[in-house]
Amino acid sequence: MKKTDFVYSSESEPHRIRTKKILKKFPELRKLIGKNPNTIFAIIGLVAFQVILAWFLRDQSWWLVVGAAYFLGAFADHALFVMIHECTHQLLFKNRNANRWASMFANLPQILPSAISFEKYHIKHHSFQGVHELDADLPNRWEAKLISNSFFGKAIWLLFFPIFQLFRLSRLREIHPFDGWILTNWLLQAAFTTAIVYFMGAHSLVFLLLSFSFSVGLHPLGARWIQEHYLTHSVEQETYSYYGPLNTVAFNVGFHNEHHDFPSIPWNKLPEIKKAAPEFYDTLYYHTSWTKLFFQFLFDREISLFNRILRRDRGKVAITDTSKPDIEMTQNVKTDTPAVA
Repeated sequence: MKKTDFVYSSESEPHRIRTKKILKKFPELRKLIGKNPNTIFAIIGLVAFQVILAWFLRDQSWWLVVGAAYFLGAFADHALFVMIHECTHQLLFKNRNANRWASMFANLPQILPSAISFEKYHIKHHSFQGVHELDADLPNRWEAKLISNSFFGKAIWLLFFPIFQLFRLSRLREIHPFDGWILTNWLLQAAFTTAIVYFMGAHSLVFLLLSFSFSVGLHPLGARWIQEHYLTHSVEQETYSYYGPLNTVAFNVGFHNEHHDFPSIPWNKLPEIKKAAPEFYDTLYYHTSWTKLFFQFLFDREISLFNRILRRDRGKVAITDTSKPDIEMTQNVKTDTPAVA
């Protein structure tokens, strides 16, 4: 049946509750919380890969440019997006600004300046999951009605996914959309893009633009946006993980339930959460193939953009919340533990 509205829940978002239960039963997971400064080397390698490939393609045929973007560049840009995500959660360095500079460096080959804006909106997605006026991951109502449940509509939505995301920002009025860091992000991207055009030409620029477009859109990698929070089973489960081979080149971003439960644990240690607490994750539905989900989303008329859980009650979480429930609970445990004489 064609859906005309979202699914509404009166329950609290599930992750803080599960984090508390897991830490109570498996307190040793606190040891996984921390930083991974070695992630910067992955960022440097991926940026270099994209720039070198763009240089190679500067005088190649358009067919080779498109093919390289789809089969190589998309995976590199998707991985860079994961790196930006790590920086957003300050999982590289202790200094917040150092993480921001790393995030903006990772953003360079993606052409569109999005690293700092992503930080502003993504943290609120964690703190206010399902709250329509604060969660940018949720589609607009007009967006869901426009796309509906048709193959063509959903294909268009994936193809222009970043543009649809931009239209959501006006809905999130409590989040300030501009500051000095965003201006810096824009200026760096402008300088990088100018250099690409000047030294390499149009073919290289188109390669980078297509790589970004494929990495988040009409490509099996685009199924990740469906995997994370869209209701694809007959149960109202808000978050799904992906346990498949592409986690190897996507820096374990598929471990999405684990990440929401423990946003202060870096990418390389996410599989250890599931391994240490299997009873909390093996009982949840999950995906094993982004490619299969990609085609299921396009062709299954039971799935539309309305397949999301919303909640009208935003709870008692402050608008300034930094979404670190795992650290907060760890600190509370330490505070509540009586000193030994």
